[in-house]
Amino acid sequence: MQNLSIDTPAIRAAKALPHSVSPSGFPMVSRSRLKTLQANLGYRCNQSCNHCHVAAGPKRTEMMDKDTVNWLLRCIEKHDIKVLDLTGGAPEMNDHFRSLVVAARKMRVQVIDRCNLSILSEPDQKDLAEFLAKEKVEVVASLPCYQKDNVDQQRGKGIFDLSITGLRKLNNLGYGMPGSNLSLNLVYNPAGPTLPPSQESLEAAYKKQLGQEFGIKFNQLFVMVNMPIRRFESRMAAKGQLIEYKNLLKNSFSPENLDGLMCRSLVSVDWRGYVYDCDFNQMLDIPLKNEEKDPIHLSELMAMDLFGKAIHVDGHCFGCTAGQGSSCQGALVA
Repeated sequence: MQNLSIDTPAIRAAKALPHSVSPSGFPMVSRSRLKTLQANLGYRCNQSCNHCHVAAGPKRTEMMDKDTVNWLLRCIEKHDIKVLDLTGGAPEMNDHFRSLVVAARKMRVQVIDRCNLSILSEPDQKDLAEFLAKEKVEVVASLPCYQKDNVDQQRGKGIFDLSITGLRKLNNLGYGMPGSNLSLNLVYNPAGPTLPPSQESLEAAYKKQLGQEFGIKFNQLFVMVNMPIRRFESRMAAKGQLIEYKNLLKNSFSPENLDGLMCRSLVSVDWRGYVYDCDFNQMLDIPLKNEEKDPIHLSELMAMDLFGKAIHVDGHCFGCTAGQGSSCQGALVA
């Protein structure tokens, strides 16, 4: 099998930075102050998207239990966490989703729900949109394109129509509307092994198309790079595109993105309560470890200060620094 190039212009640029460099060629980076807990509440989802790096789906059974949810809340209080970012799968399918949201909002924590939109039409979630609005939860909704065929190809037949239904429901409650304090942001990711276009220009296109055709309004569009891991990696490998895509990410390395990496102020928590530098490391099973080299659980994080600690980086990290950069809040540079 062909090996990745280890002497690209990106690697040479990385080596010239005032950072030590990992074996993958990616610069070593360290943590700033912890601001965000990103919690994966489980891998169950009502969709099975072909780009999903979590490989989520209806048949997955891994779900966060009540004890682990309580550890989340304790860590929020202990570390004065400002943002609780809830993801999955479909995080709303966790039995403890709503009680966790209510408890976090009582602590005046900003809560983000990474919503696939079609979940709003599930029979047991008919009041979900109203609940999110009542608790003033920020909704970050995945909509990989504003065209029906492209969305259904990535996410499943009928998903685009369900997504539009969900967006209209959120708009009717005030989400994304001018003057409202209910934030609705959309997420775009490419269908194939390419970098996303300019976030600014694509946001304008989304707003024009969704506004004219469906009357949909939203606040911002976040563009994200597809990480070459799990389901997307397998898909690219099957098409013979994986090596080329990984080299594209390396060759598109932009050092100005290093300071804005989301892993510097975020930790990712899996459904069992173990802690990772980011969601992608979680999917690759690369946990934070203690001095005994054991994975760190939320119960241990209570007594830890991560400031200044090294972040585990590897080749997939080039996905976050390619071009305009990529994070859970979209592009890192304009």
